[in-house]
Amino acid sequence: MKAVFLDFATVSHDDLDPATLRRVLPRLELCAATAQGEIAERIAGAEVVLVNKLRMTGELIAGNPALRLIAIAATGTDNIDLKTARERGVAVCNVRNYCSRSVVQHVLAVILSLTHRLREYGRLTVDGSWAASPQFTMLDLPIRELTGRVLGIVGYGTLGHAVAQGAEAGLGMRVMVANRMGGERERDRFDLHEMLPQVDVLSLHCPLTPATRNLIGARELALMRPDALLINTARGGLVDAEALAQALRAGRIGGAAIDVLTQEPPVDGSPLLAPDLPNLIVTPHIAWAAREARQRCIDEMAANVEEFLRGGARNRVV
Repeated sequence: MKAVFLDFATVSHDDLDPATLRRVLPRLELCAATAQGEIAERIAGAEVVLVNKLRMTGELIAGNPALRLIAIAATGTDNIDLKTARERGVAVCNVRNYCSRSVVQHVLAVILSLTHRLREYGRLTVDGSWAASPQFTMLDLPIRELTGRVLGIVGYGTLGHAVAQGAEAGLGMRVMVANRMGGERERDRFDLHEMLPQVDVLSLHCPLTPATRNLIGARELALMRPDALLINTARGGLVDAEALAQALRAGRIGGAAIDVLTQEPPVDGSPLLAPDLPNLIVTPHIAWAAREARQRCIDEMAANVEEFLRGGARNRVV
């Protein structure tokens, strides 16, 4: 059975063991990277295609009659034409709950870093400010305790639930959960605009859909407390980048940690990459990327493929 992994380097930096994949797919070709225009040639005759971020369009799916399975190295499926896959009888499976621990670590780390102003105080130690201080400590920037503070969660799936548990158990925070956008109000949940004025930290974990695009814009930021923090480890399009940059400059929000941008990598730039934005941490989409999580991802892909070959439907979305 011919199989190809089109963008293996998006998961492995030469630090993962693909043995589980090779055990179920002995003829697997691992391609570090594939240009979008090279996909048709590389998948020709392949019965199994493994992919992370490349787009498997309807044309590509229909153009390979041998294709039986698309295995995604992610939970999201927005880069796969699911409609065409369904029409052509091509199975699609994803991986779930593989990076929760890594994401929880990242979210808690940036909350702590922003709250304790670690980057700013670190700069004060090397720019001569501490050496010139008349006392043993520096109190230039406010630090607050997180115990009893409110964490708002938007997107209460596996990741949102794990972050909530981590913040409650590790930091003593209280949790509020937002209702699904466009959905019915659920018991003990809150509409977003009702929740925003009450949270000290807002963490986004929802998918990017037409209903959630620019979910956090100028209006929403204006509803938040001036010392509140915004954390986004989900999708860049959830946040209006220009509105957030303006809010940070004006001091209308206390800080933000952004792990995802609308364009990745940001070859055309982003308002959030400006050097003058205070209390902002921008990271290159690495919340999920602990080595153990990435190894778990490809092992889960192997388990999905193995179950498919047995006639099962593990993690099937189509």
